[in-house]
Amino acid sequence: MDYLFTPSPTVSVPVLGSTDEFPVHRIYCVGRNYEEHAQEMGHTGREPPFFFMKPADAVLVVQPGSTATLPYPSLTHNLHHEIELVVAIGTGGKEIPVDQAAKHIFGYAVGLDMTRRDLQNDMKKQGRPWCIGKGFDHSAPIGTITPALQAGDIVNAAISLRVNGVERQRSLIAKLIWNVSETIAQLSAAWELQPGDLIYTGTPAGVAAVVPGDVLIATVAGLTTIELKVV
Repeated sequence: MDYLFTPSPTVSVPVLGSTDEFPVHRIYCVGRNYEEHAQEMGHTGREPPFFFMKPADAVLVVQPGSTATLPYPSLTHNLHHEIELVVAIGTGGKEIPVDQAAKHIFGYAVGLDMTRRDLQNDMKKQGRPWCIGKGFDHSAPIGTITPALQAGDIVNAAISLRVNGVERQRSLIAKLIWNVSETIAQLSAAWELQPGDLIYTGTPAGVAAVVPGDVLIATVAGLTTIELKVV
């Protein structure tokens, strides 16, 4: 088959202990999935989960042991960090039962859901989609994927983010309102999950703005830490 122009290369993420890379299909994100973050955003309780998406090429791969550069995006004056556990799907499916969800997980990674908060808030006020606040270039930094069997007790892992050495976010994966298995079940009821899908599972309280020059270090216990500098 001939194409009118050269197709974009497949977006992929490195895998711990392997020369093979994880090809990205879609990026799903879970909104307000920690109670304290929901409260800081003006909501309370165990709301039904809701989802939004980022394009696959929003991925910014952070190589282990290096500091990636995160370009400050256009149109915003309020770029926020949101650290998240990322789930990498290895086996697809539809209407996956909660008790079968773990079988569909290939591995886990540390990720950041970068957000143009001012643009997102403007869209919310107007009742419009807020893709412009979430789905921009480089908005989905991610580290090396650790296969599930090597990730340890991920359910109870600590998650934290430091900016310029000062801790801003800290919680436990166990505090997710909708846990990983429940999230997979809910997503697969709406979309047929595919190998290569990434799920950003939600962020704890403490989201705040970053500016050029800031250095972010994002950690989930048992996974590869990522470090970025905003430029």
